[in-house]
Amino acid sequence: MAIQQVVVLHGLYMSGFVMRPLCSRLKKSGLDILNLSYNTLSPDRDAIFAQIDAFIDNKNTALVCHSMGGLVARAYLEANSYQSQNVKKVITLGTPHKGSHIAEQMQQKGFEAFLKNSVEFLLSKNGDWPFNAKLYSIAGDLPIGLMPLIAKGSQSDGTVLLDETKLNGMAEHKVFHLSHTGMIYSRQVMKYIVGLLI
Repeated sequence: MAIQQVVVLHGLYMSGFVMRPLCSRLKKSGLDILNLSYNTLSPDRDAIFAQIDAFIDNKNTALVCHSMGGLVARAYLEANSYQSQNVKKVITLGTPHKGSHIAEQMQQKGFEAFLKNSVEFLLSKNGDWPFNAKLYSIAGDLPIGLMPLIAKGSQSDGTVLLDETKLNGMAEHKVFHLSHTGMIYSRQVMKYIVGLLI
């Protein structure tokens, strides 16, 4: 069940550009990479899922996702295409699997215009991981960001609560002393991800 290739999905307000250092590290490990850029405020599910399907092409694949990208990955697996059966591992970095507290607060305070259609992913309430692909959830506990102001005394990476990154049925939950964005560029995290894939 060796992983042959990886689909990389970025988070909200970002593009594939921010994932390039991670992709470069994965390529050096001999993996083929699809660094998929998509419009996070108006995500086109059909187009995103079609690109993933075409790339998988019956090969054992992993999905490596930052933040909202992990929720897009979940939606892809829920769509249950023939190619999605080839996804063996999903590795998420700072993904609010249980739904984003910050997004919920923004919506309640009338700032949903800043989120647009991303809410269909960010406000999803998931409690478990029911897929055959194994989930490895990476979280940060360095609270640099808005979260300490919004949820005083909480544990977070500054954007996502630590508890939001946990699901029943996940294979592993790993916490690094990093901020939400810091996880993407951490050598320690990259080494951990490569260890899961190689």
